Amino acid sequence: MLNLDKLVQKAKTSKFYLYILNFVLLKTVPFNKPHKLKLTQITDDEIVIKADKIKENCNHIQGIHACLLATLCEYATGLSLLLQLPPTKYRIILKSIKMDYHLQAKTAVFATFKISANEIETEILTPLQTVDAIFKEYTIKIFDENQKHVCTGYINWQIKAWDKVKTKLN
Repeated sequence: MLNLDKLVQKAKTSKFYLYILNFVLLKTVPFNKPHKLKLTQITDDEIVIKADKIKENCNHIQGIHACLLATLCEYATGLSLLLQLPPTKYRIILKSIKMDYHLQAKTAVFATFKISANEIETEILTPLQTVDAIFKEYTIKIFDENQKHVCTGYINWQIKAWDKVKTKLN
């Protein structure tokens, strides 16, 4: 994970390292590979992920598929959490996704998600000192290339320290 942390830090200021980070992410999340989801911007508290209008991302009427939009919302929020919560200490697992679709996307789409270190500390890490798990719902909006609001995702994550995870039924 240390190498990924270094790569992420370099990708914040370098297009070359952002390219390398995208390559690594496509290899480590093979489900997303055919969709060519691309991290276009990364800062300390914000990421932007783009999905192009390609055949693999379209539905039967040539719009961006609703399931791809849901995946984009999940990926943006999940990646943001993973970059700020050490995956060796915390497990994040998707609990639910709810989507509201506003219009059909006919161009590339962008998911922007922002969460600060202060929010991570106050809304996740501090509560986890007194409870085994927390559920956090994040709202994320997707816009097309023309800045039209395509959909809103409500992504609910369970966050738990690994030492609180039970893997066997007792």
